Amino acid sequence: MQLFNYHPSNPKEVDPELEKKIFLHSLLFPAIFIFLFWMIEIIEQTTGVSFVRFGIYPRHLKGLYGIALSPFIHSGFNHLLSNSIPFFILTFVLIYFYRRISYRIFFQMFIFSGICVWLSGREAWHIGASGVIYALAAFHFVSGIIRNDIRLLTISVVVVFLYGGLVWGMFPINPAVSWEGHLWGAVSGVVLAIYYRKYIIRRHKFDWENDDDDDDDDNENEDTINVDTTETSTAIKNAPHNNVSHTGEF
Repeated sequence: MQLFNYHPSNPKEVDPELEKKIFLHSLLFPAIFIFLFWMIEIIEQTTGVSFVRFGIYPRHLKGLYGIALSPFIHSGFNHLLSNSIPFFILTFVLIYFYRRISYRIFFQMFIFSGICVWLSGREAWHIGASGVIYALAAFHFVSGIIRNDIRLLTISVVVVFLYGGLVWGMFPINPAVSWEGHLWGAVSGVVLAIYYRKYIIRRHKFDWENDDDDDDDDNENEDTINVDTTETSTAIKNAPHNNVSHTGEF
């Protein structure tokens, strides 16, 4: 996409208008998915037609469609509401920070987690977007640690703080919950975070970071001066007396 070809090599030369467009686009992408989630659930509730058969049914041909469709199907408004907010936030962060490769990462999570559930899950209908949410949360958490990026690390801490209970969803505690979808979603997020670890996210350094760099440079210069002075003094002491007049040339 032309919009995401932009990523300033020099953060001081950011185009505010283009940044605004990217920000709005990053909001639009998850908003479209949320809209579809709610429309499908409203249709299901008002017509009385069950869309559960469009979920994943492991190791059966009838469940293959669910690899692509299951995240759009939910068991009710409570289930949908609990998935909508984290899905929106985590997808926005993915699109905004990873830009030109964000769609690739998103759909790889989407498909990879679904395939793994179809191959290894229990013989039951698996529905809901929580598998994708687990993938996004795991991706941001691991990516923030790998990159040592202050923004991504902050997001990682927020994810752990707000959704720390997600960990328990990966264990077979509640038979009504697709823990396989949660588990494989998290695995796909970790794998993709490691795979894309070399992708550079450019950013403007904070003032306090620049101050630390300046302090390090000053300390290095002081160490250099001290070493040069010591070496010069030693050279003078060890030099023959007839060379002392050349001290000014050191």
